[in-house]
Amino acid sequence: MFKHILFPTDGEAPSVAALAPCLALAKFHGARVTALHVTAPFRVLSTRPEVLAGTPDDYAASAAERARARLEPVAAAAAAQGVPCETLTVEHEQPYEAIIDTARQRQCDLVAMASHGRRGLQALLLGSETQKVLTHCHLPVLVFR
Repeated sequence: MFKHILFPTDGEAPSVAALAPCLALAKFHGARVTALHVTAPFRVLSTRPEVLAGTPDDYAASAAERARARLEPVAAAAAAQGVPCETLTVEHEQPYEAIIDTARQRQCDLVAMASHGRRGLQALLLGSETQKVLTHCHLPVLVFR
């Protein structure tokens, strides 16, 4: 049924917990997985040029290292299960848009992602990328809780 599953991950506990069932589903269907990590673009507010010296490069290196640390365990777990897996890092202002755009561009037929289960004021302040993907994505979305 599914041939290509997008697995967005932020490296947090809910995403880590969602990995095993996502890979089991992929293995059952003989699907491949693209693991995605979205990073925020570099931003700094300053009128002093010396504050900016080297900072974008430092930020890029740090973001790349964080992404690698979140994606390598996904690739290793997929390899252990015999599931083909590609890893991808995308820089975008809105993670949910990056997820939807990547799913479309990579011709995925399912987005499988975790929900942090935020409620109340925390959900209002932090938002829910999962909810935004559910609201705006035209592909099936499987949410692991």
